[in-house]
Amino acid sequence: MNVDTATGTVNPRVQQIVVRLLGDLFQAIEDLDLSPSEVWKGLEYFTDAGKANELGLLAAGLGLEHYLDLRADEADAKAGITGGTPRTIEGPLYVAGAPESVGFARMDDGSESDHIDTLFIEGTVTDPEGNIIPNAKVEVWHANGLGNYSFFDKSQSEFNLRRTILTDENGKYVAQTTMPVGYGCPPEGTTQFVLNLLGRHGNRPSHVHYFVSAPGYRKLTTQFNIEGDKYLWDDFAFATRDGLVATAVDVTDEAELAKRGQNKPFKHITFNVELVKEKADAPTTEVDRRRASV
Repeated sequence: MNVDTATGTVNPRVQQIVVRLLGDLFQAIEDLDLSPSEVWKGLEYFTDAGKANELGLLAAGLGLEHYLDLRADEADAKAGITGGTPRTIEGPLYVAGAPESVGFARMDDGSESDHIDTLFIEGTVTDPEGNIIPNAKVEVWHANGLGNYSFFDKSQSEFNLRRTILTDENGKYVAQTTMPVGYGCPPEGTTQFVLNLLGRHGNRPSHVHYFVSAPGYRKLTTQFNIEGDKYLWDDFAFATRDGLVATAVDVTDEAELAKRGQNKPFKHITFNVELVKEKADAPTTEVDRRRASV
């Protein structure tokens, strides 16, 4: 007697992916002569990494997220899309819903102002021809002086070091914040566990993340890494790219301090962004993935 055990309509795309990945996995088990214990330990690892919410970190550390960026670059080139600020990884630490303002935002809550340098980041959003883009949405987030991110680090205030700035009529944005530092993977975490077995560190250089978008333009996911960091070109997440290295300049001029409302020297970074116009039938720059929200 034939019994139909199907519980739903087959999704051909899911079926195609599962069959391919299982075929590759079975072949790897054969080629590498994996033992049953090794297979089950691998499954246990992914269970633990999921419970620790570190799979996004693992994806960055093993180069998967960077590889997706390289494929997106290639797809853009095939679609005839050139120019613009380079993309790089989003990472796992974005939080939706950051406070929004026009032109300027102070990102930090002041809790580190007495021992971390103040940083002003400013730039202009244009297209590759230099035409300004007013009202562009610039979402910015970075770590604090301990290398931790608000929301995930419950000791920080809500949305500390996270803001959304709409560019002004001249396409400019300015963020007042504190100097970010690099961070390492949790030393006892599942990602660092694998990196240790591979003989790799889990450190990132100091950096600032961006989403930049505007109607009629392709959304940009990027970040800049800061010149002088020992891990600048040794980022465990493979995120440093040419065109995405920023220099923090020391500002000591009294007139400039007064202009910024500061009573001590600060750091300044210029980071201009070029958005590329949307193109019909081009691959989307929107990535559908689970993200935190408040």
